[in-house]
Amino acid sequence: MVPRFTPAARTGTALAAAAVLALALGGCGGTTKNSAGAAGSSAPVSRASADPDAPTKTGLTVAFLPKQVNNPYFTIADNGGKAALASLGETYKEVGTTSGTDTAGQVSYLNTLTQQQVSAIALSAQDPGALCTGLKQAMANGIKIVTYDSDTNADCRQLFISQAGAEALGRSEVELLGKQLDYTGEIAILSAAQTATNQNTWIGYMKDELKKPAYAKMKLVTVAYGNDDAQTSFQQTQGLLQQYPNLKGIISPTTVGIKAAAQYLDGSKYQGKVKLTGLGTPDDMRAYVKNGTVQAFELWDPAKLGSLAAYAATALASGQITGAPGQTFKAGSQGTFTIGADGVVVLGEPTVFDASNIARFHF
Repeated sequence: MVPRFTPAARTGTALAAAAVLALALGGCGGTTKNSAGAAGSSAPVSRASADPDAPTKTGLTVAFLPKQVNNPYFTIADNGGKAALASLGETYKEVGTTSGTDTAGQVSYLNTLTQQQVSAIALSAQDPGALCTGLKQAMANGIKIVTYDSDTNADCRQLFISQAGAEALGRSEVELLGKQLDYTGEIAILSAAQTATNQNTWIGYMKDELKKPAYAKMKLVTVAYGNDDAQTSFQQTQGLLQQYPNLKGIISPTTVGIKAAAQYLDGSKYQGKVKLTGLGTPDDMRAYVKNGTVQAFELWDPAKLGSLAAYAATALASGQITGAPGQTFKAGSQGTFTIGADGVVVLGEPTVFDASNIARFHF
């Protein structure tokens, strides 16, 4: 069963404004603009005309290819896609590697799906460019390509479903930690893989945010990589605190990383002394908020992200949209979405979770 996401108050007006701006500029797609994709993408995907009044086809097969199939975050997201497809009368399937850094394996699964002639593929890319040859081959064979969570180069897919505005996410992570540290001290970032497009884009905005005068007394000492593996992320957290004895805070913009870092801090002398924030699920982080290991973190609803990817893939395969900016499509109870620059669709604003509201959320 897909975990249910209970509505709650959103983040402050500054974050909301940033998210709106990100939507207007194209959110986090695969370009050098406010994006979670790769920089320097080439010409846009060729797009034929769309018929917004075309009926939704049934019997389509939409395959989800996440970065990592045994990652709880992607289980929630892809189950959201599964539920959406079931409501539309489509067939869902999920394939993928058990490692978040097995790009060759992801390419292999992509090629197999192309051979199987599925109707559409929803992909969370481990690398922005490595899958492009396979993705272009799939599109040449009439398969619709939607990326979600982590983008490719913009010319390698029709749409990117972005979690939230990339700039809003990156800057808000720094803001969350800055408030907890009184804007003073050494900090580190615990990321996923070095090639993860969404992570790298968010980190770029984090670094830019840290250039502001308000953060003059905060210093980013390093970026570590846990490869979205719990044990590796745990060990990286331990290593950060050994290498940087004056470390005051950690940002981990990955659900696997923040949980592993919280586990380490919770059982160490640094519990309550080194601040931790990032992107996590309420169910993973609830105990650490309750005992004071973590004060606040944020995330969007992964199930809604997967659901939106499924609706977008179905609209593409039905000929209702092509991925051109300005086109709109319906996503069930989530409402109507407009495609932005470079084929980017933004899910919405993230939610900040802390002791005051985390009990209301379950996913």
